[in-house]
Amino acid sequence: MHHVLVIGAGTMGTVHARSYAAMENVKLVGIVDIRRERGSELAAETKTEWFASYEEAMEVLERVDIVDVCLPTYLHKTYVQKAADAGKHVICEKPLARSKEEARAIVDYCREKNVKLFVGHVLRFFPEYEKSRQLVREGAIGEVGVARTFRGGIFPTAWNDWYADYPNSGGLVLDMIIHDFDFLRWCFGDVERVYAKSLLGRGFARMDYALVTLRFKNGMIAHVEGSWAHEGFSMKMELAGKHGIIQYDSAKEKPLVAVNRAKQAGVSGVAVPESPLRENPYFRELKHFIECIDLDQEPIVTVEDAVKAVEIARAALESVETGKPVTLV
Repeated sequence: MHHVLVIGAGTMGTVHARSYAAMENVKLVGIVDIRRERGSELAAETKTEWFASYEEAMEVLERVDIVDVCLPTYLHKTYVQKAADAGKHVICEKPLARSKEEARAIVDYCREKNVKLFVGHVLRFFPEYEKSRQLVREGAIGEVGVARTFRGGIFPTAWNDWYADYPNSGGLVLDMIIHDFDFLRWCFGDVERVYAKSLLGRGFARMDYALVTLRFKNGMIAHVEGSWAHEGFSMKMELAGKHGIIQYDSAKEKPLVAVNRAKQAGVSGVAVPESPLRENPYFRELKHFIECIDLDQEPIVTVEDAVKAVEIARAALESVETGKPVTLV
């Protein structure tokens, strides 16, 4: 039985807490949040205790095995290190940090303290994205030359409106479309060059938009589009190979479809549906991390993957600021 303490009762803290509360081999021992009303409400819902600070929780609780950090990005390093100092394994929401250097420092610190660190790049646990990668690796559409992704919704609100504070959040490039950077790298390997444009610094109140072009070391090109100027939320993906295309659009509410061009002329396309799972992607992700602790195994998302995702996002932000392509070392 793993005893888990969740720090942060915002959107992701709520999702994580509910997931732990539904797991058989996990005991959610507490919720930490400086907001009494929000923290106590989530604690009551998940049948656990609320604490106003991490220090209070660690002093009161008899046992904590895992600390789950669901705080604003600029607080990740502080609380991951506090947990590591206490000898606790850590699950941290993405992005791991605001810079590659800070991300590397967090990873090295946890290794020095001999605790496991897991980073929540949950897109790898969405069935549609898992299946897409599987199809690509099996050669279902041949060698992929171009990919396009979109992820968009309304400008997020959170504690202290921290998403609007660019020095602390990094905007949608670092906080949202980093999901797509990680997924594409998972499919196609390392990125060689990044070029990006966005609304950053142009004075649009509570709106953000970015278009990022990635050139991979294998020669493939990906166009990653993100928007915090839409109502609702949707995500799209198109992977174009020599022999076909994989397409997914969450707004259409239909299964992932892979179409083989050679069969389009007179024969119906090949549909590859993926049924919704009983366990949502966040539940699957957290369950996987806990299994990795039990079995002492590397997770699907490694800490090096998390560092690389931050590196790509930072390169995109540098390109936005300079107007020039950025080459990754």
